Amino acid sequence: MKTQERWHSAMQNNYGVPGITLVKGQGVEVWDEDGKRYLDFLGGIATNILGHAHPAIVKAVSTQIAELSHISNLYAHTPGVELAEKLQDLTNNPSARIFFCNSGAEANEAAIKISRLSGRTEIVAALGGFHGRTTGALSITGQEGKRTPFEPLLPGVKFIPYGDLGAMRRAVSKKTALVILEAIQGENGVVVPPVGYLREVREICDAKGALFAIDAVQTGMGRTGEWFGFESEGIVPDIITLAKGLGGGLPLGAMITVGEKTPAFKPGEHGSTFGGNPISCAAANAALDFIVKKDLLQKVSDAGEFLKEELEKLPGVLEVRGRGLLLGIVLESNVAGELAAKATSNGLLLNAPNKGVIRIAPALIVTKSQLKEFVKIFSKSLSEVLNG
Repeated sequence: MKTQERWHSAMQNNYGVPGITLVKGQGVEVWDEDGKRYLDFLGGIATNILGHAHPAIVKAVSTQIAELSHISNLYAHTPGVELAEKLQDLTNNPSARIFFCNSGAEANEAAIKISRLSGRTEIVAALGGFHGRTTGALSITGQEGKRTPFEPLLPGVKFIPYGDLGAMRRAVSKKTALVILEAIQGENGVVVPPVGYLREVREICDAKGALFAIDAVQTGMGRTGEWFGFESEGIVPDIITLAKGLGGGLPLGAMITVGEKTPAFKPGEHGSTFGGNPISCAAANAALDFIVKKDLLQKVSDAGEFLKEELEKLPGVLEVRGRGLLLGIVLESNVAGELAAKATSNGLLLNAPNKGVIRIAPALIVTKSQLKEFVKIFSKSLSEVLNG
C-alpha cells in the first residue's frame, strides 16, 4: 500500500491527501519514495532556513539530545538562555524579553494575551493577513474563508486594508490594545506594504497608546535580507513574533516584547510545555550562528535580486513581489494551482497561495547554480501550462 493510501486511511483530511511522499532531503534537494529528485523552493513553507540535514543543525541536535532532552520550564537550560540572549541582541534593545513556544500561531496567541494586560481589548489587523489557525490567532487573521467556519471568534477585532494609512488612522483609537501586521503578507501572496507604511503605523500607535506588533513568522531569521523584515523602516515594534525558520526545521516559536512600557507576563500568566525545549533551541542557536558566520543576509538579498530580474523576463509573469528569499511571482493569468502541479511533475516544489501567485521560500543556503536551475524548471513549467 502506497503512503498516500495509508494517509487517507488514518489521517484527518484537513490537508487533503498529499500528491507525493518525501523520504530524504539534503540541502535544497529532496527525494520521494520512488527515488525522484526535486528542487525544494518551498522550504517547509519558509521553515527549513538552512535546508535539509544541514551539518551544523544535525550536530547540534544530536549532541543536545545525547546530553539533555526535555525538562519542562520548571528548570533552566543553557541552549534556551543562549538563544534568548541572541534574539535580544538582534532587537538591539536590552529591554527585550523572550517567551518561547512551538509555532507562529502560539506566538501570536501570546501577543494577544500581552495586549490584554494593557487594560484594553480591541485589536486592529489587516485584511488578507494570516496569523495562525488556533482560535485567538484565527480571530486576527483577515481571511474570511479560514475564519467563517469557526465563528464566533474573539470579539473586538477590526480588519482594515493592508497598506492603507487612512483606514489605519480611522481604526486606531484610545480603546485599541494592539495593532498587528505582518512585515510582508506571506500567505496572502507575498504582499509588500508601501515604503514608510510601517513607520507611519508606529506613529499612529504611539499617538493612541496602542501596542504595535509585527508578525515576522515568515519574514524572520534573515529570509528577507534583514533579521526580522522591518528594519529598513527604522522602527522598533512593541512585540515581535517569530517561528518557522527560527528552529532551523524544528518546532519553535517566540514572542518578544520590546520596551519598558510594553506589558510583561507575571509568573503563572502564560506557559508552554514544550516551548523553548533544549533540542529546538540547540537547532536555533546553530542556525543563527551559521547565518552570521557565513554572512548569509547579504547573499539572500543578492539571490532575491537575481531571481526577480530573471523571472520578470518570462512570458506570463506580471511582476515579482517580496524581498530576499520570500518572493511572490504574480502571474498574468490565474493558473497558479496548475503551475504548481506542473512544476512538481518537473521536479520543483513551490506553492500557490492563491490563483494568481506562486510563492517561493527556499533555504538561505541555496546556490547560484540552484537558482539558475529553478528559473529553468519554472520557465519550462510555465510554458507548458500556458501553451497546453
